[in-house]
Amino acid sequence: MADRPVTLAAIVGAHGVTGEVRLKLFGDGVDALKGHKVFNAHEPGSALTPAKIRSDNKGGAIARFAEVPDRTAAEALRGTVLTVPREALPPLGDDEFYHTDLIGLPMVTTEGIAIGTVVHIANYGATDIVEIAKDPVPEKGPKTFMVPLIPAAIPDWDDTRLVVATEFVDR
Repeated sequence: MADRPVTLAAIVGAHGVTGEVRLKLFGDGVDALKGHKVFNAHEPGSALTPAKIRSDNKGGAIARFAEVPDRTAAEALRGTVLTVPREALPPLGDDEFYHTDLIGLPMVTTEGIAIGTVVHIANYGATDIVEIAKDPVPEKGPKTFMVPLIPAAIPDWDDTRLVVATEFVDR
């Protein structure tokens, strides 16, 4: 995981006609973005240089990048994720993690039964929610389920797997 870049934001669309973009933030807000001189973009080797980043006052941000001259170029970037190397970020404290560290980890029950893989982490306001893709994939019914990232539901985890309390498993 130490070499996996950390995603801080994603471009969700153009803003205005001058090449600005709207950002969905995955970090600690706009200030977490402002300290970076460059973001890695879609393809390896491609980069975006921020010229200006400001809050949109709705939980996201508006950014202007030196490489984006107009609205057409801004619209072409929709879906682009902005990442930085892990070493460009401050060290993590105890019990802290980056969402990217959990994606792809196997999920097992407290009884040791493999149930799937972490595919997404979301936060809708109250706490982080872990989305798990069931393995094996059922023929009918939901193919994923969600569990809150709280000690009662996820009593243990490390860099090799997450453990979910059996009563939180959607079978």
